[in-house]
Amino acid sequence: MMIRPTMQGDFEAFARLINYYIRNTPIHFGLVDVTAANFEAQWRESRNTYPWFTAEIDGIFAGYAKAAPWRERAAYAKTAEVAIYVEDHAHRTGVGRALYEQLLAALKSRGFHTAIAGATMPNDASVKFHEAMGFIEVGTFREVGTKFDQWHDVRFWQKML
Repeated sequence: MMIRPTMQGDFEAFARLINYYIRNTPIHFGLVDVTAANFEAQWRESRNTYPWFTAEIDGIFAGYAKAAPWRERAAYAKTAEVAIYVEDHAHRTGVGRALYEQLLAALKSRGFHTAIAGATMPNDASVKFHEAMGFIEVGTFREVGTKFDQWHDVRFWQKML
């Protein structure tokens, strides 16, 4: 397994992975496919402040983790929202943990104080994962997103860095 900083050539794999979640699950609230160019633009705009990491297993894309602003006001500048997506073939291999460890360490080294994570419910795997990574549940927003004609809750966790 290799965890490395995201590079320009990674975004086609990111888009394929996210588009699976967009088309087939409520986990990602997107309703239209994203493109590699969408990801690249986000990365270029934020990479100097917010880290992104890519995972490979035997040279094959296995997932990614990224940080982004949590909220826009200056008082929130040292809080980041984190996200992680892992390919099916990489579930239960330690890739998710390795990605988050790198991401959280990079945030801390960049002076961030808090990481916020959110997940669409129900999602037992995400709940267990975030709690195993030391995140503390801070609340659930009820029925804030609708997808596939069903309302979904979003649960949030916080980790002090």
